[in-house]
Amino acid sequence: MKFLSIAVLFLAISLAASAQAATVGEPAPDFELADQYGETHSLEDFRGKWLVVFFYPKADTPGCTTEACNFRDNIYAIRGAGAEVVGISVDSVEDQKKFSEKYKLPFTILSDTGGETCDDYGVLRSFGSMEVANRESFLVNPEGIVIKHYEKVSPDTHTQDVIVDLKQFQAE
Repeated sequence: MKFLSIAVLFLAISLAASAQAATVGEPAPDFELADQYGETHSLEDFRGKWLVVFFYPKADTPGCTTEACNFRDNIYAIRGAGAEVVGISVDSVEDQKKFSEKYKLPFTILSDTGGETCDDYGVLRSFGSMEVANRESFLVNPEGIVIKHYEKVSPDTHTQDVIVDLKQFQAE
């Protein structure tokens, strides 16, 4: 009976966590966050454009750097498909600025130090007292609807997957 109670509790926690997550076919959770230069951005700023929202654990770490630089290197293909890119982590504005400048990132990097947006998208993870965003991404259409959730992201190939999906969704 004790095992059953633990299983029910785990299921309830899992359902509660997933209830808050961004869901394919539903409006993307709004956000209002400062970018690497301290300017505030919201989801509404990107209305009318396709949007790639990629979450990453920590600026200037190997996987996060690879992913961000791949978005940088493919920004013309992404923008050519009518999309913008926004990166989000729980790093400070100052850390985001250093990361952006060091790797010459030509897109918005948002600071979610309180983790609210990461939580709204269902990607916030706690490791003891430390919270980070899980490496996940969302493709949002011009009407603000989540049309794809990338739960398992390979920093090396993710950008190419996004470009293929953008073209496919736009062709439909």
